[in-house]
Amino acid sequence: MTIREIINIGVKRTVPLILSLGFTILSAEAGNRDNSTITGSTQVEYLDNGVVQIGIDLSIGGAITYFADKEKGINMVNSHDWGRQIQMSFYSDPKPFEPNGKKPKERWKGLGWNPIQSGDVYGNRSQVVDFSNDGETLYVKCIPMHWPLDNQPGECTFETWIQLEGSTAKVRSRLNNHRSDTSQYRGRSQELPAVYTNGPWYRLITYKGSQPFSGDALAEIPIKDKKPGEFPWSRFQATENWAALVDEDGHGLGVWNHGSSKFLGGFHGKPGRGGPKDGPTGYIAPLHDDILDHNIQYEYSYQLIAGMIDEIRDYVYENTDGPITCFDFTSDRQHWIYENASDSGWPVRNGLQVKLDQDQPRLISPLGCWHADDYSTVSITAAFKTDEPRAFLYWESFDPDADTPGRVPFMIFPDGKLRTYTIQLKRKSGYKGVIRRFIIQPSKVGSAGNALTLQNFELVPANH
Repeated sequence: MTIREIINIGVKRTVPLILSLGFTILSAEAGNRDNSTITGSTQVEYLDNGVVQIGIDLSIGGAITYFADKEKGINMVNSHDWGRQIQMSFYSDPKPFEPNGKKPKERWKGLGWNPIQSGDVYGNRSQVVDFSNDGETLYVKCIPMHWPLDNQPGECTFETWIQLEGSTAKVRSRLNNHRSDTSQYRGRSQELPAVYTNGPWYRLITYKGSQPFSGDALAEIPIKDKKPGEFPWSRFQATENWAALVDEDGHGLGVWNHGSSKFLGGFHGKPGRGGPKDGPTGYIAPLHDDILDHNIQYEYSYQLIAGMIDEIRDYVYENTDGPITCFDFTSDRQHWIYENASDSGWPVRNGLQVKLDQDQPRLISPLGCWHADDYSTVSITAAFKTDEPRAFLYWESFDPDADTPGRVPFMIFPDGKLRTYTIQLKRKSGYKGVIRRFIIQPSKVGSAGNALTLQNFELVPANH
């Protein structure tokens, strides 16, 4: 991969590369990190469709620093520090991450490998290497900086495409990894994206119940009464895949990432006041747990929605495809991760090739919201090469009072040949109510040479 690879989108406008100016800043993985604000030059490029306006700052990797409802005319994005904005941020191991012996800032060594779009804690800016704006699409490519380290560019590039449609900004983001460390590390939570708002947008609203897309009552996530040293954010499951930070009148910014229901968010500082350079800030991040291979091309999409809270929700309702019920592993992991297992790495071709050389290996699905009455059967297309005649399917209940995950064994042919297994769940003990996650345990005992090829996992509707 060449750093200056050209991607043409419409009429190309080239920008000069922005040199690091060495400012002291404040930033956050998901919150406040130090105690000083950004100063220095900016270079903002905009898109405007007459309903909303969005801007990216080319002096800090093309992170989004401006998003406003044109009728209101007020920027909702906080840029008090380079860990805020609306930006890409990724996480992997090792922890601490010490390339060539370089030590991370002590406070942030637990983040591990953490390239972010804007810059690092020491004031070094991420560098834009490609950019275009044809009036319809904003495109930017940058070399990110590792947040915890002093002037350590990532062995990767970030790309972002932005288009406007009505009251929304449609954003597609891509990580192009080329790490020299070829180890496969565990899956970790990724911010998809990290979104920070100004002080007036302090009310965090979402739907987190078990009846998504039914018009059921919304919930307001309370501002966290945090202890010293804690981040001010709360984890919650947004079962309609969106959350919003709104003002006291219910107007603000919604973030929708279809398929993601694991969220982190909250508010820091005194609510109700403050602009882009002030400390008070709201935060939202849709999350997925993902393995980021040394050579992965990892892509995700999301939408920013401006409006009243009911308008934000209505937009999601009108555009959603409903819950994801089929996970096709032909070309990627579909946000599944592993415990006590690893796979053959990136790229994924014709299924996950999982090594079963450790005891108690497990494949873990992303969070979802599936009603047991709607899906009575699971279909798994896989090839098992194990020393055991059966595997297990587990599920976690949405009910927080559920004691343990449900479990059902199913018979397999452990000969390494590809087959489709149909697992009946109706009337199985504990399979009731709402299910939020599935787990496959292909064997209990690991052994060198044992393996699983997983091509498909599908929840079959009860009426089929």
